[in-house]
Amino acid sequence: MSTIRKRTNAKGVVSYQAQIRLKGYPATTQSFAQLTLAKRWANQTETEILEGRYFKTTEAKKHTLSELIERYIKTTLPTKPKSIATQKPQLEWWDKEIGFKLLSDISPSLLADCRDRLLMQITMRGKLRSQASTVRYMAALSHVFTIAVNEWEWMESNPMKKVKKPKEPRGRVRFLSDEERGRLFQACINSENRLIYPVVLLAISTGMRMGEVTGIKWADVDLKKGRITLHETKNGERRAVPLVGKAFEVIKEHGKVRRLNSEYVFPSRNGQKPAHIRNAWDKAILEAEINDFHFHDLRHSTASYLAMNGASLAEIAEVLGHKTLAMVKRYAHLSDSHVSGVLESMNKKMMG
Repeated sequence: MSTIRKRTNAKGVVSYQAQIRLKGYPATTQSFAQLTLAKRWANQTETEILEGRYFKTTEAKKHTLSELIERYIKTTLPTKPKSIATQKPQLEWWDKEIGFKLLSDISPSLLADCRDRLLMQITMRGKLRSQASTVRYMAALSHVFTIAVNEWEWMESNPMKKVKKPKEPRGRVRFLSDEERGRLFQACINSENRLIYPVVLLAISTGMRMGEVTGIKWADVDLKKGRITLHETKNGERRAVPLVGKAFEVIKEHGKVRRLNSEYVFPSRNGQKPAHIRNAWDKAILEAEINDFHFHDLRHSTASYLAMNGASLAEIAEVLGHKTLAMVKRYAHLSDSHVSGVLESMNKKMMG
C-alpha cells in the first residue's frame, strides 16, 4: 500500500513524499517536487516490489561493476581453481574498461562496444584477438552477472545474454600423418629430456591432455589392470583411461627407474610437481620438421585415428572424456567409410 504526503519546508518549498508499505517487505520512501511524479513512482515501484524486481534494481544502483568483479574474484573464482589463471586476467580487463560503471548502467549496448574493442585488440603475441578469445572474455563476465542475479540479487537480469557473440571458427582438426608421427617419435627419443618420449607416446595413445599426462601420479597407475585413473579432468569428472600397447610397455619400463622422492610419473627436477616439458616439445617439433602442430593436436590425432579405424562418435567421446557428441562431430567426416559400411551391411541384411 502506498501513501503520499505533502510537505512544506521552512522556505515554503513544497514536496511530495511517497511511501510504500507492503507486508513482508521493508518500507521504501522517495520525495518528489511534483505530485504526478510521486504517484507514478509509487505505482511503478509497488508493482516492481510485488514482482520481485525492485530491490534488485536498488542494489544495482548501489554497486559498481568493479565491486561486483572484486567480490566474484574473492568468493567464487577460488571454487574454480582451473579457471583462475585464465579468467582472472579476463575479468581484470572488464574492470579496467568499465569497472567504474554502476551495475544499473551496464547495458547490452555498452557490452557490445567492449566486445568490438576486444575484437580489434592486438594481443601480447602481436596478433589480432581471435573471435574465440573474445567469446571467452564475454563468457567470463557473463557468469559474474549470473551469480549477481541468482545468488547475490545485485542485478535483475544478465545484460550479456542480449549481446551477440562473435561466430567462432569450426573446431581445428590437425592430426599427424604416419610419416610425421614417425619423425616426431624419433625426435623425442633423441631428445636430451628423457620424459618427452613417454609423455608424447602416452598422449597420442590415450587422447589425454598435456596437464592430464604430466599430472599422473604412480598411485593412479594400475599396471595389472592396464589403466590410469584421472581424478582431475576438464569436465570435473573422474575418468579411467585404458593403458594398452606400446604405451603400456613404455610406462612399465619407465616405472622400473622411477624416482623414489616423487609421487609423479613425470616429475620435475625437485620431484615436488609435474615436469615442465614445453621446451623439450618445441625442440622435438622443430627437429621433426612438423609445421602448424601443437601439443593439443596429439589429442586431435588420437580422435582422428579412432574415427578412421571405425570408432563411432560416441566411442570417441568416451575415450576423450566428452559428456556430449558436440565436440567430436568435427571428426565425423573421417569415419565416412565406416558409416557407409554400416549402411551397406544393414541394407544387405534387410533387403538381400
